Amino acid sequence: MRAAVYQAAGTVTVDDVPDATLTEPTDAVVRVVRACVCGSDLWAYRGVINRPAGSRLGHEFIGVVEEVGAAVTTVRPGDLVVAPFQWSDNTCPACRDGIQTRCDNGGTFGAPGTDGGQGEAVRVPQADGTLIAVPGGLAGIDESLLPSLLALTDVAATGLHGAVLAGVERGSTVAVIGDGAVGLCAVLGARQLLGAERVILMSRHDDRAALGRAFGAADVIAERGEAGIAAILELTGGRGVASVVEAVGTPESWAMAVGMARVGGSIGAVGVPHTTPQLDLFPPFRQHLTISMGIAPVRRYLPDLVGRVLDGSFDPGRVFDLALPLEQVAEGYAAMSDRRSIKTMLAA
Repeated sequence: MRAAVYQAAGTVTVDDVPDATLTEPTDAVVRVVRACVCGSDLWAYRGVINRPAGSRLGHEFIGVVEEVGAAVTTVRPGDLVVAPFQWSDNTCPACRDGIQTRCDNGGTFGAPGTDGGQGEAVRVPQADGTLIAVPGGLAGIDESLLPSLLALTDVAATGLHGAVLAGVERGSTVAVIGDGAVGLCAVLGARQLLGAERVILMSRHDDRAALGRAFGAADVIAERGEAGIAAILELTGGRGVASVVEAVGTPESWAMAVGMARVGGSIGAVGVPHTTPQLDLFPPFRQHLTISMGIAPVRRYLPDLVGRVLDGSFDPGRVFDLALPLEQVAEGYAAMSDRRSIKTMLAA
């Protein structure tokens, strides 16, 4: 089968790789219908972190079940399924606590030694605990819903999780740091699902700012650093915001988050800190801030979000502004790295 393969910083190819096959009785093999490139994929592409040459790529995909192991009972061949970016058994203590991204038997698609979502098919471990079947199957839904279902595999649920961690509730004022797909979905989740009254998006890119407004942002601030903090304070009468979603993960974004949160406010951090920001504890201590962070447990949110997509009440698929065939995945990486694309969708 064909799949995207990491070769070196700046170089992604599509090569022949071994077919996805069942290894354990708890596995399923899923034929990929749609996949995409994630902002976190760009860290290795840009050379910020190291990745083994020859490793598979991609952790976001939806597809049709082709084969299941003998122990699998919740999905069957022919089902259209949504896969969170990490697999989990959904039965261990961490999973029962709703933190499936710390599953005792979990893992990440596209990690070295695993199948990646940017390919024609994927072996899915722990299929019963991982996959969510879409009622009606592929033939029973409108093709226009596929982008939104794909967004649920990571960015839509991750953005929502950031808002949940930040304590967003009905009537909240929220600032979102990061105008990538996760930050934009944080705007959508905070406004539409959690009932925030006012969402402020930090963005200096016209296309992303426009989508942020479409998703419900009342204000867009282009400034960064101290100037960005000052702009937030000006909008909030000098007090700052009750909730901040940090969706970048750099030292600079963390400094902004702490600086714009009001006394007693909350920061929900879902931006993966690849550059290892060092947090000065005294400023948030002095401000009585609550800081919550973690890799989003997408599986926790999927049953509800799939239903919302199917009934037309939730449409995160608008984050995809470029669609390419799998064989052109290298262009997808380049377009996202150059900020010519917010998020690229791939059709296998």
